[in-house]
Amino acid sequence: MTTKLTQLLNIKYPIIQAPMFLVSNTAMVIEAMKGGIAGCIPALNYRTLEELREAIKELNAAKVEGGSFGFNLIVNKSNLKYKGQLEVLCEEGCDFIITSLGSPEETINQAHKVGIKVFCDVVDLKFAKKVEGLGADAAIAVNDEAGGHRGNMSPEELIKHLKDNISIPVISAGGVGCKADIDKMLFYGAEGVSVGSPFIASTEANVTDEYKQACVDYGANDIVMTERISGTPCTVINTPYVQKIGTKQTWLESVLNKNKKLKKWVKMIRFSIGMNATKKAATKATYKTVWVAGPSIEHTRAILPTKDIVAKLVK
Repeated sequence: MTTKLTQLLNIKYPIIQAPMFLVSNTAMVIEAMKGGIAGCIPALNYRTLEELREAIKELNAAKVEGGSFGFNLIVNKSNLKYKGQLEVLCEEGCDFIITSLGSPEETINQAHKVGIKVFCDVVDLKFAKKVEGLGADAAIAVNDEAGGHRGNMSPEELIKHLKDNISIPVISAGGVGCKADIDKMLFYGAEGVSVGSPFIASTEANVTDEYKQACVDYGANDIVMTERISGTPCTVINTPYVQKIGTKQTWLESVLNKNKKLKKWVKMIRFSIGMNATKKAATKATYKTVWVAGPSIEHTRAILPTKDIVAKLVK
């Protein structure tokens, strides 16, 4: 399964274990690397820069041939830790960085100085061309089947649209839960895939057994979009609690979001409230179950070790 992604990262299979807030950790990534794929963790999963530094050291020490690791950076102003996180990543070294929600220019410039590849989340051709012009090594094409914050185009439409109009590799994100899905994305023209939701139900994931079991019990038809987490539409499992609170922003948020001066602060407050609710649901038993996931949980049949999930995806 040699593609431009396997060549870029020196991995056996063209798969990135997607970075997932609260879920991803070093144990998952180490097992992913052993399975011949790349693993990625959101830098925001670490409260302090020292914790992030220790995680990088652990992954560098555990790195094996045929696997690689990276970190996801939120590169807009909402992430007050961004510059410090980028500095630590460049000092300690990793194979790649995935940027989200902002301009990747500074990240690309700093990372390339120390030999770190930079892949950028995009949802359309306009932004894909921008990151290509800035020197990105690949575009992560986030489609309308992705978990969490997703795009608006189908995998086939987005991959082909980007493939025909940019020269950097296209990595498809969303809608992959089994080997057949990977084959489909590669057929459309992707050089690899980013897979997240199937790994929520891994034994190594840092979330409750209830969250993991929900990914087994629910399926694609149980995924809904909500504005109640970050202010931006996000996919979650349609639990009774989600049904109770609704998926639309409150009338007050709706009014305030129309005010240009207040809109940024409203989103920041909603993001903070939503992330706290998501963290509580993911890490402790609570009836307030706001569990982020994508439709690819359709193929999740049991809670398994990461190595077994990787094996299911590649064989």
